[in-house]
Amino acid sequence: MSILIQGARIITMAPGQGARPITGDILIEGDRITAVGDCETQAADTVIDGRGKLVMPGLVNGHMHSPEALYKGRYDNMPLEVWMLYAYPILGAQTLSPRLAYLRTALCAMESLKSGTTCVTDDVYESPNQTPEQLDAVFQAYEDVGLRATVSGHVVDRPFLDTIPFARDLVPPKLCAEADAQGAADGAAWLAHCRDALAKHHGRAGRLNFMVAPSAPQRCTPELMQAAMELAETHDIPLHTHILETKVQAVTGQEFYGETLIAYMKRLGLLRPRTTIAHSIWVTDADIDMMGEAGVSIVHNVISNQKLGAGVAPIKRIMRAGVNVALGSDGISTSDTTRMFSVMHAAGLIHNVQTPDTDLWLSAEEVLHCATLGGARSACLGTETGSLEAGKKADMIVLDLDAIPFTPLNDPANHLVYCENGSSITHAIVNGEIMAEAGTCLRVTEADLLAELREELPAFHAAHERTEALNRQFETWFQEIHKRCNARDMGMYRLGHEPAWGRR
Repeated sequence: MSILIQGARIITMAPGQGARPITGDILIEGDRITAVGDCETQAADTVIDGRGKLVMPGLVNGHMHSPEALYKGRYDNMPLEVWMLYAYPILGAQTLSPRLAYLRTALCAMESLKSGTTCVTDDVYESPNQTPEQLDAVFQAYEDVGLRATVSGHVVDRPFLDTIPFARDLVPPKLCAEADAQGAADGAAWLAHCRDALAKHHGRAGRLNFMVAPSAPQRCTPELMQAAMELAETHDIPLHTHILETKVQAVTGQEFYGETLIAYMKRLGLLRPRTTIAHSIWVTDADIDMMGEAGVSIVHNVISNQKLGAGVAPIKRIMRAGVNVALGSDGISTSDTTRMFSVMHAAGLIHNVQTPDTDLWLSAEEVLHCATLGGARSACLGTETGSLEAGKKADMIVLDLDAIPFTPLNDPANHLVYCENGSSITHAIVNGEIMAEAGTCLRVTEADLLAELREELPAFHAAHERTEALNRQFETWFQEIHKRCNARDMGMYRLGHEPAWGRR
């Protein structure tokens, strides 16, 4: 099958071209782009009139947690460590049926596709452990809806209270014993699960992949972190992890290891080009240099970080050090959306109030790069997607330039970052197939899936309310941990974090 888009404005994001629009055609044959430019003499099975349209690479969500979709809109005004008690509970976690895992993932996939995201990195943590059947269901949902997805097995193999500073000092012994009784993941069993998942799912449908995701260096044993990297190197996949999202985590590095968590990662040999780090807010200048020297990727989760009060990553400094930067929605409970146009808008604005130094502000083109090529590279897919170039996978969106967000039309890149919300999208193409058109997913029936999910929710919510009650016992102590860590003077972190006008 072939698709020809004729006479459109095209933002390719290709090296040297970036966000400067050209006018021309795009020819898609099979799952790949075969020509960008003048293709009018070519025949095709499907022809899209590109006049009055803008074509750009599909957006890449570099960090998402689809399991949180069931908590969308549920929590507010909680710092990360408190919020985790409810979204990733210590006690009483439900084991979801594969069908509910499917519906939850389909909800995220449909919203993503309809709002312009064609590729996602979904870091899937199932409480208390991911089963093969649950993972099968997640992959099936992405295959059915039509996204390109890199899906993880997320793991924590240390007892939860050993992953947060001062928890053992503050939490009463009885509650500590209850938490410890839950145990932790078995590293060897998790690695076997990952090998099975790679054999079964990696490369599925030409657009689905598996990755390893040890949760964070303080949440996993060094042996598991290093074994995960060996697996990633063997299969050429990302090692996806979380580092320095909150000041609590900045304190964690000093309390646990006597160094920053980035320095600890380097000491373990885990800073490599395939390493993707979600967040990187509380980084020092030395951390940034280490990350740049190693060529790692980070994912800037700007909306989630604001909602949790975590802080704002020093993105321009990170970019200048040679770190690849992607954008992510993060969890659907901490950003409450998968919409990457919203993430781009926030990323384009937040840095302007962090410092009066305009050299540290992001341009619209830089934001678009992070949301396309930057995201693709963070998933080890930079040679496959993220830009519109001959030979790459055909992942793109078509937008109506006559729609209100583009009227009057000035700079298309600025319109995409600051004006568009996904409402102007006419087509979403993934792997050479039109997966959504005119706001409708073409491969699944959205109304039926949403109706089925709504039928499941009352029982799920009733059980989760009981789980929340169990974990509310910890909240007083976790609030105290949050306050204690945020009261600590850690001047070395201010170089990368504090607004310039706040320095002396």
